[in-house]
Amino acid sequence: MTRIAEARKFYARLMAANAGSADPRLEDVFAAVPREAFLGPGPWTVVAGNGKVETPSADPVHIYQNVLVSLDAEKGINNGEPFLHAMWIGKVAPKPGEAVTHVGAGSGYYTALLAKLVSPGGAVTAFELDSSLADRASKNLEAYGNVTAIHGDAVVGGLPPSDIIYVNAGVAAPPAEWLKALKPGGRMVFPWRPAERIGLAVMVTRTDKGFACDPFMRSWFIPCIGASAATPSTKIHRDKAARSRKIWLTADKAPDRTATAVIGDVWFSSQDVGGRRSQ
Repeated sequence: MTRIAEARKFYARLMAANAGSADPRLEDVFAAVPREAFLGPGPWTVVAGNGKVETPSADPVHIYQNVLVSLDAEKGINNGEPFLHAMWIGKVAPKPGEAVTHVGAGSGYYTALLAKLVSPGGAVTAFELDSSLADRASKNLEAYGNVTAIHGDAVVGGLPPSDIIYVNAGVAAPPAEWLKALKPGGRMVFPWRPAERIGLAVMVTRTDKGFACDPFMRSWFIPCIGASAATPSTKIHRDKAARSRKIWLTADKAPDRTATAVIGDVWFSSQDVGGRRSQ
């Protein structure tokens, strides 16, 4: 085994262990997808808190650990924290044959992981609004035959019917059209940023009783253009946001006393799909 292959294999074991997923394929795909192929030529700039550190060389061994690698320093865009994405991917549990929509694909690394997990038979549609990153993603993903990379706005253009919607840009609330795009049993994970001091990762599942939601960890992402600003009618109970258990479309039901946040066309409720209140 080569030195890089050994480093990648150990990295993959770390990712799978952190994810806590029962799917053994998660370790396999982290070992199979070369992270350096999506970062551009090294040496690479690693984001460390408020500072930055350059890797000592272009040896890929330096990026097979839980580090943020800068993709566009001026715009504050990085490749994402591998531990976080391993956990998110494990939580949405992609299965062969499923349709995935990736919003904010960056240069395509996590898109590639998702593409392998829904193979055979599945497909990934990857949206990236930044033209430079979209071009990089398109080239990086050419080898993945089940990926369609789109330079476009996922907020205004709508999404295809999806078993999984994987969002990598912070939203004040998921657009109603994204919720409607979820197939029965579909899952969406997104960074929820309804207010300045609230940053939560939320898992949404479409059930026969509506959209169940689970704010499962703290999370901060760059804003999703077109969906990150609160509306004038926004109402947020900051101390109750983490208690949200269901999302409603305001067109289907008007906000009631269980509302934890009302944002545009959607509102969050502390009452779960079974009618129980979160304490």
